Amino acid sequence: MTDMIVIAHDLGDSFERQIVESLPNADIEVAIASDDEMLNGVLPQARVLVGIRFTERQIAQARRLEWIHSLSAGVERLPHASLAGSGITVTNASGAHISPISEHVLAFMLCFARGLPEAFRQQRKKDWGWVQNDYFSPFLLEGATVTVIGLGNLGNAVAIKAHCLGMKVLGVRLRPSAYPVYIDDLGGPGRLKDFLPESDFVVNTLPLTKLTTQVIGDEEFQLMRPSAYFINVGRGRTVDQEALIEALNNGSIAGAGLDVTDPEPLPKDSALWDMEQVLITPHYSAQAPIVMDRVRQLFLENLVRFYDGRPLANVVDISAGY
Repeated sequence: MTDMIVIAHDLGDSFERQIVESLPNADIEVAIASDDEMLNGVLPQARVLVGIRFTERQIAQARRLEWIHSLSAGVERLPHASLAGSGITVTNASGAHISPISEHVLAFMLCFARGLPEAFRQQRKKDWGWVQNDYFSPFLLEGATVTVIGLGNLGNAVAIKAHCLGMKVLGVRLRPSAYPVYIDDLGGPGRLKDFLPESDFVVNTLPLTKLTTQVIGDEEFQLMRPSAYFINVGRGRTVDQEALIEALNNGSIAGAGLDVTDPEPLPKDSALWDMEQVLITPHYSAQAPIVMDRVRQLFLENLVRFYDGRPLANVVDISAGY
């Protein structure tokens, strides 16, 4: 029987040809499902499913399904309960987006360190002399301390770049092990409370799972320095956003750089929009011209592995959620 590979996302006009060319000896058919109606029509024949979001009902329709490849590093938009114990392998695009996101983190840190948000505001006023104000105090990333929460592919990329700038890097991961030279100290979740009072920046790169939902809240913000900045490029729901707003309001922390929020889009009446010490980007940190090439290539390499009977890369532990 012909194998059907279903692509439920726009990956470019040439992607179907790339799939076929990567498997010259396989009996395959590629279906590009541009909407739910098209997707539902081909699901019963799908052996491989590629996309970002699928429902429990859709998975139930895909009776031949053996492998789901998520085009995102996060897999919270998949029906975990349906997939657990199903025998369906899930892989993700972890690693494809780390360059732009880690650079986005540096952009946030540099903006705060060099006072750029205030400079942008004063530029619109055509004010040159504001820099003489007593409240303005730019500082260096060199010698500053950053705590990276979540040391997967992305967290490690942030740690490497921070180390190259001369920063002290502290890391938190669920299962700490021996750490490389670019990390000064590494611990499990229990060490976070030790690291926070030392940190000038706290960077959250956590995926969204049962264990990480609102894992950063009032207690964590109260432990941070009043001069420290919180940066979130993980998932919005890993943070208690009301606790973040309160910490910003009462001066428990100096500011925040947010590429993700809870919910998304961020409602227009959210207090975060009007806070001068907050930088908000609408979840675009992963975007760069090269990223989709990397996403496509990662899937194609795994596709060849799948048909060769070799282990797949980036296999997700669906019970853990990442």
